Amino acid sequence: MELDVKQLVAAIQHIAEEKNLDNEIVKDVVQQALAAAYKRDFGKRDQVVRVELNEKTGGMIAMTDYEVVEEVENSDHQFTVDEAKEYKADAKVGDIITFTDTPQTFGRVAAQTAKQVILQKLREAEREVVLDEYEDKIGTVINGNVTRVEPKLVRIDLGKAQGILPMSEQIRGEHYSPGQRLKVFLKEVERTGRGPQLILSRGNTEFIEHLFANEVPEMENGAVEIKAIAREAGIRTKIAVNSTVPGVDPVGTFVGGHGTRVQAVMGEIGDDEKVDIIEWDDDMVKFISNALSPTEVVKVDIDKKNNKATVYVDESQLSVAIGRGGQNVRLASKLTGLELDVTKTSEKSAPVEEKPVAEEAKPKRPASKAQLEESLLSAVESQDD
Repeated sequence: MELDVKQLVAAIQHIAEEKNLDNEIVKDVVQQALAAAYKRDFGKRDQVVRVELNEKTGGMIAMTDYEVVEEVENSDHQFTVDEAKEYKADAKVGDIITFTDTPQTFGRVAAQTAKQVILQKLREAEREVVLDEYEDKIGTVINGNVTRVEPKLVRIDLGKAQGILPMSEQIRGEHYSPGQRLKVFLKEVERTGRGPQLILSRGNTEFIEHLFANEVPEMENGAVEIKAIAREAGIRTKIAVNSTVPGVDPVGTFVGGHGTRVQAVMGEIGDDEKVDIIEWDDDMVKFISNALSPTEVVKVDIDKKNNKATVYVDESQLSVAIGRGGQNVRLASKLTGLELDVTKTSEKSAPVEEKPVAEEAKPKRPASKAQLEESLLSAVESQDD
């Protein structure tokens, strides 16, 4: 099998379109491959060979460079001054002597070498394109299409690259199918031996924040903001919001008229995941009470030293405060950044003790009928005396 230079030059544009690469990048890859093939067929291993292609004529020029040095260490790419003067009369140390050639085809071994170099260099070029394209998009939400569903991950086509949605980044209970269109959060781009790996997420808190940013224009101008998010994807999310403009209701702004804004977000993450929007407060006691909504909190004791807080609620509110499987208090803890311990008020308050009453203050018992009659007779007799 021989390598036809003209055919290869003609294929450059097709390769560029197929690989979604710039034409000049592919041309440079081919030139590097032809340089390797030229050394295989016509030169030596350590020679410095450059190739320039003419896309109009389909021809190539191979250029072999020799550096002029005082003492030759490698004759494959170095000349002494005397040797160089055979080709250039005024040659001096530091000059480069270049020889040109115009081969049209290469043999089987050289063709195989060129093929390997092209494949390797194209993969490297594709990796760089992916990195350039998507590194700037880390931390944003992008659209993709599900291409393959595997036991531990979902592969998603993002246009110029494929990303993976690991199980740990999926929404619990969400089902995926090939061809399904999804919004995904680009979490990171990992460099691996097989190229850049785009790690996607639908289960992190940043995904929720970006969804609300699309639905709440007031976030862009800074009128309202998200201060904290705690999430268990597919189950429940708590969002603490704040207003920087007097008179603006932050909770109402995020909920939207008739709940349209929060419903739009839930439409993307699934109706099974409940979203609680609560108001941020600089007063940690109030913030903790808000975070445990809809629980009615009686009292909060904060232990700043140990980053903990004990929350007291009526016995009837205890199950509401804790939530199913401890979910409500767990999310509230994440939201506030404190370890919350919810307990009944009766466990805190000591029973009310009856205080002893002084003897003179004790009320006298009602007198009996006989005693009343006796007292009345004594009073009459004293009057007669």
